Amino acid sequence: MPSFPETADVVICGGAAIGSSVAYHLAADPGFKGKVVVLEKDPTYRYSASALSAASIRQQFSSSVNIRISLHGIDFLRNIGTHLAVDGEVPAIDLHEGGYLYVASGEGAPVLASNQKLQQDEGADIALYAADMLRSKFSWLNVEDLTCGTFGVSGEGWFDGWALLQAFRRKARALGVEYRQGEAARYIVEGGRVVGVELGDGSRIGCGAVVNASGTHGARLAATAGIAIPVRSMKRYVFSFTCKGEVDNCPLLIDTSGAYCRPEGKRGSEGQMFISGASPPAELDREWIETDADVEDVDWSFFEEHVWAPLAHRVPAFEAIKPGRAWAGPYDMNELDGNAILGPAVGLPNLYLANGFSVTDCSSPRLWDGGLPSRLCMAAIARSILPILVMSASSRGGR
Repeated sequence: MPSFPETADVVICGGAAIGSSVAYHLAADPGFKGKVVVLEKDPTYRYSASALSAASIRQQFSSSVNIRISLHGIDFLRNIGTHLAVDGEVPAIDLHEGGYLYVASGEGAPVLASNQKLQQDEGADIALYAADMLRSKFSWLNVEDLTCGTFGVSGEGWFDGWALLQAFRRKARALGVEYRQGEAARYIVEGGRVVGVELGDGSRIGCGAVVNASGTHGARLAATAGIAIPVRSMKRYVFSFTCKGEVDNCPLLIDTSGAYCRPEGKRGSEGQMFISGASPPAELDREWIETDADVEDVDWSFFEEHVWAPLAHRVPAFEAIKPGRAWAGPYDMNELDGNAILGPAVGLPNLYLANGFSVTDCSSPRLWDGGLPSRLCMAAIARSILPILVMSASSRGGR
């Protein structure tokens, strides 16, 4: 058994939204009295999806599990002061329940209708509108080629993802969680268990259990323990623009093309600002490279062809816009089914995976290796009821 200068009951690799929430849920559990250490290589979160995403939550899934998880998530956000207040100070996450609006035509219409029935059966407040009702509700929407749409009347919307991350982190620290600046480089495995973590500077810390919440580095880190997880980190763009035309009460709109947009902030003298994006076709998909240059390297031709063009067709007011700033960020995609991987790793029962949270949607867990044998894994599941920070609203996330 290796010796370590320091040991923690739980080491969490990655201190952004997922890792900090797992840390909070552990520390807040009255039945857990252990020492929790979070390893985070960059406390500025410069390249984190938590900082680079468009933060939203929905219940419009085709899976009962995902719908139920998201219903818990919105309840948590609505009552965030009960959970994350520190010394009486309630975090402000700027939650807007503006709803999601999916639109469909042709073969997509019965799928949307079937999903809406399931969502309603699970208790989600999702309405199904025929094209005429869409025109009545959203007068700015071009419905000529649409059959129907589904709208989140309540429980769906967007929030300040950066503020939520900081709220989790602050509360976790107030509950005794220790944050250390350092990158988890590899797991130290002995006797079928992870017994420690080696950091990039060569230092080591022992552990009773470890959580892989390393975002874009999750698959690489898992591989150091011989665990292969089907997660790739892809690059996604977020584009902002301002529109002077009237697009009142716009929800988070997802076009049949996969392009999306939502309002950002209040309408000003220059009009209403929106943020937007889309998942690229396979031939344009790129791996995420974690550098300043990659964050700033944005393909505006992608905006013109794959974002602006379909959105201007769907919302004629968008034919006249003023482009704003744009940035790129990571999209951790589970290539099996688009859902998150949560739970103990096969063959290493004290290594807990919290990976593959496509930044598209709120969390939607896939339980790697089935059962939930411990309090630690239950804390990770508790994390899964909360919204994962989104970058796009395409259909390539959890289902």
